[in-house]
Amino acid sequence: MFASARGATAVLTAALLGLTAAGAARSATPTAPAAAARASTAVRTCTTSDLYLSMGRKEGAAGSLYWSIRFTNTSTTGCTLRGYPGVSVLDTAHHQIGPAATHSGSPYGTVTLAPAHSASAIARTTNGPVGGPCLRTGTYLRIYPPASHTAALLPAPWQTCSGVFQVGPVNVQGNF
Repeated sequence: MFASARGATAVLTAALLGLTAAGAARSATPTAPAAAARASTAVRTCTTSDLYLSMGRKEGAAGSLYWSIRFTNTSTTGCTLRGYPGVSVLDTAHHQIGPAATHSGSPYGTVTLAPAHSASAIARTTNGPVGGPCLRTGTYLRIYPPASHTAALLPAPWQTCSGVFQVGPVNVQGNF
């Protein structure tokens, strides 16, 4: 009886291994319709033409001045933003004043924007000449959305002080 029980167990184990291997092979090889469905659900990167850029409120805290840059999806489909925008200060003749903003170093993820939804990035400088002089006040901010080579110009009086000009990543939490 012991030999026949061991034989039955061996047959059952082999059958289960065979089914598991067949299932693994089936799940590892997607069918053409499944692969096509995944490709069609991929969300594209937002371009400057998909977005309406605007400035939020300036807020001061602990010797810093923060100003949010809002990115609103104006297209009819969803799109994504990932990373940091490029930001620089311009005068009335559109000449750059000082260096472009550096990245805050904060971690980031991909933000998916449905039509009419927004995300923001926060720009930061010091609240006056804390550790160095202030540059002259600019008239515009030139903003490149993440992964874009086309900028938008926003009327925004900005003065960089103490050599501090940073920008945080695009996010929906309002984090710097």
